[in-house]
Amino acid sequence: MTPVQYRRADSASDAIRLAGTAGHRLLGGGTNLVDLMRKGVERPDTLVDVTGLPGAIEEAADGSIVIGAGARNSAIAAHPLIRSRYPMLSRAILAGASAQIRNMATAGGNLLQRTRCVYFADAAGSRCNKRAPGSGCDAIGGFTRYHAILGASPACIATHPSDMAVALAALDARVHVAGADGARALPLTDFHRLPGDRPDLETELAPGEVIVAIELPPSRLAPRSDYRKVRDRASYAFALVSVAAGLVIEDGRISEARIALGGVAHKPWRAWRAEAALQGEAPNEAAFVAAAEAELAGAEPRPGNMFKVTLAKRTLAAVLSGLCEDQA
Repeated sequence: MTPVQYRRADSASDAIRLAGTAGHRLLGGGTNLVDLMRKGVERPDTLVDVTGLPGAIEEAADGSIVIGAGARNSAIAAHPLIRSRYPMLSRAILAGASAQIRNMATAGGNLLQRTRCVYFADAAGSRCNKRAPGSGCDAIGGFTRYHAILGASPACIATHPSDMAVALAALDARVHVAGADGARALPLTDFHRLPGDRPDLETELAPGEVIVAIELPPSRLAPRSDYRKVRDRASYAFALVSVAAGLVIEDGRISEARIALGGVAHKPWRAWRAEAALQGEAPNEAAFVAAAEAELAGAEPRPGNMFKVTLAKRTLAAVLSGLCEDQA
């Protein structure tokens, strides 16, 4: 057994100080980190408990909603402001994991969870550039059913497992972080990195920085928004493909579209091409199919996940069609 020290952060400044210490890892709900420790993937010297950090869900003066990093996933999904203004986010959270895990998992921890790639998790027997940079990637040429078809690299084809983060990407959420050099905010779409040649660097967090909150700007998408997850079984399974989407339709034309995909890339994949293709179009099946085709035109599937290209196209078109049917 490997000994691990335990510390508790009583404030954000305390968490920042401890997070900057080598060998220290922040512990929220522990639903991902503890699993990886059991598998020998994560080997921290010290766990820093940050469950005491703020977890309030509050409305700001400008109408945005601020979610404290310590908020439990279940509390976010059930909150009246989230359910009424951002229903796709509530549905995305409820599509993830199990009720017990949602009761433990935190907003900040959800964004920082690591891939569920089986080769990444096999610390004893598989090569993984994410786990050991420069060692190689056994997923390439291996079992790739759950792996990326967009934004991958020769170093890594893993996917990001979060459902919540996909909805946040579509909603233009911003991640507020703090560190020794001060506080800053960055778009959720920029928070996670594509693998490139350094898949071990998964986010834009600087050493010692801590997530303190997630900000949801005011949105007109709520009446026409949804989250759909396609998976191998009905519950407690990661997405093969997921779609978070919202539309604003004015005078019979799409004036605003927000779309993100999950299960297809190393990060929540904002579908910028599909959104651009829909701008100004009549909301019909032809437009939705064309938008899906535009977004997946650059897909690079592996033999084991070629089905994801068609699945993503059909799921995206179906979700967009459903949004219009619901409001017909």
